[in-house]
Formats: sequence, structure tokens, C-alpha cells
Amino acid sequence: MPNIIEITDFNDSALDVYVRLTGSQLRNKLEPEKGIFIAESPTVIEVAMNSGCVPVSFLTDERLLKSGAVEDIIAKLPENTPVYTASRDLLTSLTGFELTRGALCAMLRPALSSVEELCKNARRIAVFEEITDSTNIGALFRSAAALNIDAVLVTPTCCDPLCRRAVRVSMGTVFQVPWTKIGETKADWPTKMQDLKDLGFKTLAMALRNDTIDIDDERLHKEEKLAIILGTEGTGLTPKTIDDCDYTVKIPMAHNVDSLNVGAAGAIAFWELGKIR
Repeated sequence: MPNIIEITDFNDSALDVYVRLTGSQLRNKLEPEKGIFIAESPTVIEVAMNSGCVPVSFLTDERLLKSGAVEDIIAKLPENTPVYTASRDLLTSLTGFELTRGALCAMLRPALSSVEELCKNARRIAVFEEITDSTNIGALFRSAAALNIDAVLVTPTCCDPLCRRAVRVSMGTVFQVPWTKIGETKADWPTKMQDLKDLGFKTLAMALRNDTIDIDDERLHKEEKLAIILGTEGTGLTPKTIDDCDYTVKIPMAHNVDSLNVGAAGAIAFWELGKIR
């Protein structure tokens, strides 16, 4: 039976996890196994649950509860999981809540696999270097899921893929593409690129340089295992990363356009390079 708890006060401590804890506090760096992330909207919540994520509590608009619109989600919650409900007026005071179709779920962060385990059977992986915008991270994960990328690695200074906005923008695909961190501190990358080479991957830097090959170069498609590395917004990949890669690749562009948003560039790269010939 669901444990329905009505909230009438915005300051109720039960709402802390949804509106008052920072992303760092939710991640709980000292005890990451106790960390929490927030999934928004019934669709994303169901994808997360179906992927094995464990709910801690659920918050929903009382009208959705009464109409049965979230009945399937509640039925899948572990026994005695708190189901908090409140009026639409109260919930609209939660930033962005109205845009999430009336449902939020706090979930335990899943344990991350090692790079070796994650890449063991992968042929095409993506590496995100210092990408800090959560919208871009979410968009990249959605493209990776749709366009044949087997796994994603994020460098230590990259935006957390389980931050609230990234999860929402990804439409839950962040739970469908296996991912993990490559390195623990900023100093670990790009040194850790050698781990990928030891696993048999050729590394590919997406960069706007003259000494590049085009993205449709036949050599790339013939590579059995390929790691596609995309860099931070604005400055792109670091010179050290580019120098250490086996290939440097550019997307040809028209009308003197100098660059694409990293989310768009990633989608093109995944589409072209995810096809193994």
C-alpha cells in the first residue's frame, strides 16, 4: 500500500531533497552510495525505475494522484515509500515544477562501473571532456542512446549526468546508456586516455583545426573500436587531449560557420561514426 502524505507547508522538511539541497549535497561526496538524484516527469521516472534505479520518495500534484495518472508509478514503488502530495498552488512555488508534468522522484544514485567493465564489449564510446552545461549533457546522452553509442565516459570536471536538468533534457536516456567517470581528479585527464588505448580503442578528437580528416573518412569506419572525444563549450578540447589522440576530426561546414554547439556536433559524430562498415 502506498504511504500517502499530504503536504500543506512549503517549509516542510520532507521537501528539502527536492528544493533546498544543492546538487553537491544530493551527490553526498563523502558517502556516494547514499547519494540521491531527482527524476522529473512520469516518463523519466518510469524509465529510471525500469533501469533499476531505487526510489526514495515521490512527490506529485494531488490532482494527478486523484485522477490515477501516476497510479502505475506508485504501484511499482517499494513498500512504504513516502508519496508526498500537495495542491497545484503549493507546487507551482517549486521552481520549474509545473514544467515536469506534476511528478518528481528522489532516487538512490546507482553505483558506477569501472571503465574496464563498461568498455569491455563496447565498439563505439563517447568521452565528454569538461562539458559543463547540463542541457548539453542531456542532449548528448539522448543522441548517444539513439545513435549507436555503446557507452559514455565523463571526465572529472564534467557536469554530473544525473543532475536534475541533464536527466530531464535526456528524457531518461541517461539511464539507458551505460556511463561512468574516467578519473577522479582534473589531473587524471587526459592521462587516463591511455587506459582506452590499452583496451584497444583508437581515440578521435573532435576539433576545429586544419590538420584534420573529415568525419566521413573511410579509415574511421574501419576501426573496430573507436572513442569519440568531445570538448567543453567555447574552447573545445584541450591541446594536450588533441595531441594525444590517434585522429583529429572536423565536421565540414558551409557559409563560413565556424563551429556547432557541442550537442549538435555530438549528434552528427554519433550518426556518422556509430555506423560500423
